[in-house]
Amino acid sequence: MYTRFKATEYKPEGWLRRQLEIQANGLSGNLDKVWPDVRDSAWIGGDREGWERVPYWLDGFIPLAFLLEDKDLIARAKKYIDAILERQQSDGWICPCSEEQRESYDLWAHFLIGKVFALYYDFTEEHRVLDALYRSMKCLHTMLESKKLHLFAWGQFRWFECLIPLLTLKKHYNEPWITELGRELQKQGADYSSFTERWKKPLNVWTLETHIVNIGMMFKYEALTCALFDEKYTGIAEKLWSFLEKYNGTVVGTFAGDECLAGTANNRGTELCSVAELMYSCEVLYELTGKQIWAERLEKLAFNSFPATNSDDMWTHQYLQMVNQIACISVPGKPFFGSNGGTAHLFGLEPNYGCCTANFNQAWPKLAMNVFLKAKDGILCALLLPAALKTVINGNNVTVETETQYPFRNCCKFTVKADKPINFALKIRIPTFAEKVCVNGKEVQVKRGILTVKKLWSGEESFTLSFTAQPHFVSRPFGLKAVQYGNLFFSLPIETEYKMLEYTDCNVERKFPYCDYELIPLSEWRYGFADTSLTVTEKEGDDVPFSSKAPSLAIKASFSRVNWDFAEGYINIAERKPVSYKALSASTEMELIPYGCAKLRMTEMPIVK
Repeated sequence: MYTRFKATEYKPEGWLRRQLEIQANGLSGNLDKVWPDVRDSAWIGGDREGWERVPYWLDGFIPLAFLLEDKDLIARAKKYIDAILERQQSDGWICPCSEEQRESYDLWAHFLIGKVFALYYDFTEEHRVLDALYRSMKCLHTMLESKKLHLFAWGQFRWFECLIPLLTLKKHYNEPWITELGRELQKQGADYSSFTERWKKPLNVWTLETHIVNIGMMFKYEALTCALFDEKYTGIAEKLWSFLEKYNGTVVGTFAGDECLAGTANNRGTELCSVAELMYSCEVLYELTGKQIWAERLEKLAFNSFPATNSDDMWTHQYLQMVNQIACISVPGKPFFGSNGGTAHLFGLEPNYGCCTANFNQAWPKLAMNVFLKAKDGILCALLLPAALKTVINGNNVTVETETQYPFRNCCKFTVKADKPINFALKIRIPTFAEKVCVNGKEVQVKRGILTVKKLWSGEESFTLSFTAQPHFVSRPFGLKAVQYGNLFFSLPIETEYKMLEYTDCNVERKFPYCDYELIPLSEWRYGFADTSLTVTEKEGDDVPFSSKAPSLAIKASFSRVNWDFAEGYINIAERKPVSYKALSASTEMELIPYGCAKLRMTEMPIVK
């Protein structure tokens, strides 16, 4: 449906660039300095983890470095790529294990490093990287064909991730073995459509077919196979999403999974890895299918669940987030979260497990790479985010810039520059909630969610797009409600004390600023909506886009106390619904803030009687 521009043609601007700068100054930009599993990885000749963590990190660090045009970050990315390439075996094998260990080496990491090479090549066009990718995948094809290797465990459930680097190879080589490898991976890989019955109710057992990160990745498998095999897309992803949303969906567009599917209760966890992977799946699906719903889902993830699970400075993150999250304090005794431990919801270096420490890095940079897409007759602005595209159309240099505070404000200034007069269409995806869409103050008609401005562009031209939206209640399980405005959801924030924890565990040091934190509640949380009035208030904010201290948007609402207990057996986790929906106090006006800004929060609450 759409194709990508060159990676080097994208430039983040405004609040989006600021968010990437925060990430670069935080854990993402310093992980190779402070975390042994990246700093001393077997991928670069060290003695630490030699499987998914370095490739995970590079998958976000590489676009972060190049989008910011940061020479130091770029040099450090190159250092890792060089070290990995130097260790590639003569037959093309790329992963850090001996020949005797290959049979037992989970091939998921092989797919992941292939994605990294493809991404690095997109930014650098270095043929040595493309050649290394070619030889590594040809080696994989040979070994699978000869039955020296087979898919199992994570590789079996993430087989489709290998199709991403294979699509890069097909573009440059288009040799028969590339699609043959894709077919063999599909043959040996897991069939997610056969697992739906297991997704209906949370299981008291850890399984790969209900693992939330596998599920976050899998939505794109049909679109990728259709792209590689030149087949017609049938919409499997839409069917599986609707099914999972019914039985495991959260209000902010994720699925509850801690680590496996956990139902619809607002006090269960959602793993950060799954949020990052869901975002990427939505990006791929919108690019390949053009279906508006994937861009809408992407926005809900990017504007709500992802910023909510990172600290303002992005030095710490959670493994698990909760929709109603009244405390992030170590849970003694029996863990509350499925197969995860009692510290999984703390903010820290690697709470519960380190996969998210490495993998959360991809979310913001890849979002920035999806603001613009190439349409058959011009340029599509797929996401109303501040960015610039500098490309060439029919030999003519063309720049499209967007200036916007969206999603915090519902307007965007477009500036188009062309060296010479040129005809092309500038298409703009309009969010489905938008009302009264205007260009330069004059209302316009939008067809199938796309506003098209097709004309002869010459010199520098600008126009302003604006639209309105209404805050409203969204119905949730157990008779609860949540507040939505545009693609932002809103929460009642809980006043918070941050308790810093510095320590060493398994030879991994937690030391400020990459230490752990418990978040202790200091204010009341047992509330319900006293009425249905909602008033949007725009604020100044600060230099953190999703600031927990100074949000740039709020909604005023009336609240009353209700009888709401802790979950049975726990003293810091709210029960999924109140004991009674009867008001216990007079109404009080308070402010809701964006879900992504509220680290301790109540999001789903009743309208009281």
